Amino acid sequence: MRARFVMSEVWNGLRRNLTMTIAVIITVGVSLALFGVSLLVRAQVDTMKDFWYDKVEVSIFLCNENSETASCSGGKVTDVQKDQIEADLESLKPLVQEIYFESQQEAFDRFLVRYRNSPLIDSVTVDALPESFRVKLSDPTKYDIVASAFEGRPGVEQVNDQRQFLEKFFQLLGGLQAIALVIAIAMLVVTVLLIVNTMRVAAFSRRRETGIMRLVGASNFYIQLPFLLEAAIAAAVGATLATGGLMLVKAFVVDRVLAPAFQFTAVVGWDAVAGIVPVLFLTGIGLACGAAFLTLRKYLRV
Repeated sequence: MRARFVMSEVWNGLRRNLTMTIAVIITVGVSLALFGVSLLVRAQVDTMKDFWYDKVEVSIFLCNENSETASCSGGKVTDVQKDQIEADLESLKPLVQEIYFESQQEAFDRFLVRYRNSPLIDSVTVDALPESFRVKLSDPTKYDIVASAFEGRPGVEQVNDQRQFLEKFFQLLGGLQAIALVIAIAMLVVTVLLIVNTMRVAAFSRRRETGIMRLVGASNFYIQLPFLLEAAIAAAVGATLATGGLMLVKAFVVDRVLAPAFQFTAVVGWDAVAGIVPVLFLTGIGLACGAAFLTLRKYLRV
């Protein structure tokens, strides 16, 4: 009987304030959709980091005839120096995972492929490009260990870390993610304010019924329960809409636009979407019920 009464009150409340309920559903849906997209962007950035950081290399460029750094004052790197550098790299295992020596001819061939449409090809010769050791680390964040061991030593012109170039790109993506998150939080605040206003209107319109329930001995929780369920149902519907929007973004924007256009990198999978969906429901329902509860504590006093 009590459950039937509570559900009838919930239905009557939603029907009486239909316009406000629809406004709450739409606002919750939009705000949670933006919040979900920001989380999806974060997941995409993390996916790209894992993909690229697993492939980055430390490049140890060796001296050639045209090198002008102090460590190359003795001229082109000798075979003895190369053997010693390789032996020192071997001693750094397991941090050093793979070692590949690139000759000047191999460097030139790679240059021709990378800049095949550039006029620079006509002005670059094999002797202009240095030999190098391409080193893959088991932990790319420990680049400084390799750099401190080889920078400035005879025969080494410079040590480059590809991760430094990727950091700028990921910082840009992080900025876009932060902007999306700020917009989503602003929308969530608007949602909370709308729910507060909706609960105030609902409590005022049903003040007589709640007063009677109070007089016959109903507990505070029993009086508040229909209002809390109304807020939770509206938030759940909004979260469902947000989930649908997030799935559309994944299916059409990520899989059909980004994935074909950026085949050189990994894109976020459906497992990330599955992990975000519960967060949307918990956030939406939690905020709605929290805002409704705090509002009702004041406006349901008889």
